[in-house]
Parts: sequence; structure tokens; C-alpha cells
Amino acid sequence: MPDVAAIVVAAGRGMRAGGDLPKQFRQIGGETMLRRTLSMFLEHANVGLVQPVIHREDLDLFRAATANMALLAPAFGGATRQASVRAGLEALEPHQPAIVLIHDAARPFASADLISRAIAATQRSGAAIPALPVTDTVKSVDAEGHVDKTLDRNALRLVQTPQGFAFAHLLAAHRRAAAEGREDFSDDAALAEWAGMTVSVFAGEPGNIKITTPEDFARSEAMQFAALGDVRTGNGIDVHAFGPGDHVMLGGIRIAHDRALVGHSDADVALHALTDAILGALADGDIGAHFPPSDPQWRGAASDRFLSFAVNRVAARGGRIAHLDLTIVCESPRIGPHRDAMRARIAELAQIGIGRVAVKATTSEKLGFTGRGEGIAAYATATVRLPWSAL
Repeated sequence: MPDVAAIVVAAGRGMRAGGDLPKQFRQIGGETMLRRTLSMFLEHANVGLVQPVIHREDLDLFRAATANMALLAPAFGGATRQASVRAGLEALEPHQPAIVLIHDAARPFASADLISRAIAATQRSGAAIPALPVTDTVKSVDAEGHVDKTLDRNALRLVQTPQGFAFAHLLAAHRRAAAEGREDFSDDAALAEWAGMTVSVFAGEPGNIKITTPEDFARSEAMQFAALGDVRTGNGIDVHAFGPGDHVMLGGIRIAHDRALVGHSDADVALHALTDAILGALADGDIGAHFPPSDPQWRGAASDRFLSFAVNRVAARGGRIAHLDLTIVCESPRIGPHRDAMRARIAELAQIGIGRVAVKATTSEKLGFTGRGEGIAAYATATVRLPWSAL
């Protein structure tokens, strides 16, 4: 419906959430919070336009997070949330949508049903907000920390977003508030009430949480894993022989050595084993099926391309990599000094935390081809979580 637009407010700094990035650019379930939130509206059949509002300093982060998304050009927010919403409304003004939904980027778990309810409620009343009943006892407390009175929770609601409004009326209300120097409204419903609009309430969702603190991020990650109940395990094994050269590639790291590993690609035996382990968990063939050594385009190719391919296959099924375990068998080079660099590189390629990557090394006690120093072997296990709907 081209007459329905959504404004996603993402101009805040989000410092209470911790980390070294504004919270909307941190990842949840392998995807930035902002991209998850924007996708909810882009994928909704009844939303025709999606208008992001960001901080001017975050433009590069925004472009990286929203690559290939069919969004309107971002508007730049102001010093307050109210000013940022007004910037989004002004950016939408040339499009003249009938309805606008205002949503916080920090609520990435709103469902399609909630968005549909927001649109329907706004069509009926012109202004509508999602809300939850208050289930705990609520008390008013004075400045000394003493209970002043107990409030009637039956008349109270916890308010969420998206909040829906007739576009023209909300824009006029924001312009009037700005002209009168009113920048103190905590949400758009409060501003609409001040402007004389009647605001209706529709059912919110308990899962539509707002992410504010580090604990919220931990809870969100747990929610994501809980939704991926189909747990798969795959194994991968690879070997490569030594040949002439001055380094080996292992785990995506270049290690100086008196010989190189021989292979059609860069012969990174560790990444090859990990790639096969992930593909095995997906029941999706093996590395040779997707990257045949008979194909000249893979001659000398960096093996990080193979691992990234397997990781993307997991993401395409809506899944997550839960853990990667790698064992390298060789007499030399020594793996210990490079273990953490390998873990970091593998974690980067797999789009997971380094705490989910194990790299171990052992010798074969001078036995077999590895014991004779003829090559290196690698064994990998991948644990992958998929939605139950995945084939």
C-alpha cells in the first residue's frame, strides 16, 4: 500500500547498551539491529515506503548495514527523538502518504501481525498505539523514597511502537510543537494528545521488547537461539601435502614456513575442513561439489571465499552457526603462537563471536604422513541451528 509509510528512528547514540557502536548498528543473531528492524517494514505487504532517520555521523555505518535495501534516502535526526521524527516526516512530505507508522530501531522483534494491527487501527481512528496491560502492582513514590499511593493498574498501559497516525495530522502537530518550542514529548502519542488528537489503543506484543541495556542484548541473543530449535552437527576432514614454498595458509592466517601446502586453491586445510563441516550440517554436498578442482577459476583462490560461501548458505536458511571446533594435525609449523589469530579470523568469516570458535593442535607422534612431515590434516565439527521449517 503506497499510502502507508514507516519511519524508523535510529538517530540515537544508545550508550547505555554498552559496546563501541551505537546500539542500532550492533548485531543480533548475525544481523545488525537496524537492518532487522528495517526489514520488518520492507517485507510487509502493506507498507509502501520506509524512511530511516539516522545520526549524521553514522552515514557510513548506515550504508554498510543497509546494502541492497530498497529504502528512501535517510533523513538526519535532531537533538531529541521528537526532532528526529519531525525530520522523517518532513522527508516523507513530498510522498504524501495517508498513514505513517513511527517505530524505534531498538525494537527489532515486532511481528508482521503487529504492523498489520497498527495499520488497521490507524485507518479506523486516525491515531493508534500498541500497548500491554500492567500486571504488576504500581506505586507512586515521593522524593524521600516513601510510597505515596498505589495506582489502579487497570487503567494503566505499557506503550510500544509502531505508533500509527494520519500523516498530515501528525506532521501538522510536529510543526506546531516546533514553532511553540515544545520538544519535551516522550513519544508521538503524547504530542498527538497535546495537539488535540484522540489516540486509540490496540494490543501490543510481549516479545516486542526495546533493547536498551547489555542485559537486553543477551536476552535477545537467547531469544534468537531459542527460535532455532533444529540443531545440526557436521564433520569435515581435509589433508594437503607439503611442496616448495615459504609459507602455509592455515585458518585464514599466513604462517612463515620452509614449505607450502599444495592444492588447487591456497590449500588452507583448516578452512577446507570447516567448510565441509558446515556444508555437512546442512546436508548440502561438500566443498568439491561447489568448488570443483577441475574449474580453473578456483586456482590459487583464497579459501576464505569457500568458508564464507558455506556461512551464507546457513544464513539463507534463516540459521545460525552456534560453534566451530577445529583440530589441526601436524609436526610443524607450531600452531600455538597463531591459535588466537586463527580463531579471530575464523570468527570474522563465520560472523560469530570468538568464544564460539575452538582451534586445537596435535602431532601424530611421528606416525603416518603427518608424523613424517609430509603434510597437514585438519578435522572440523560445526554445530548449526536452523528453524524447524527449514528443509
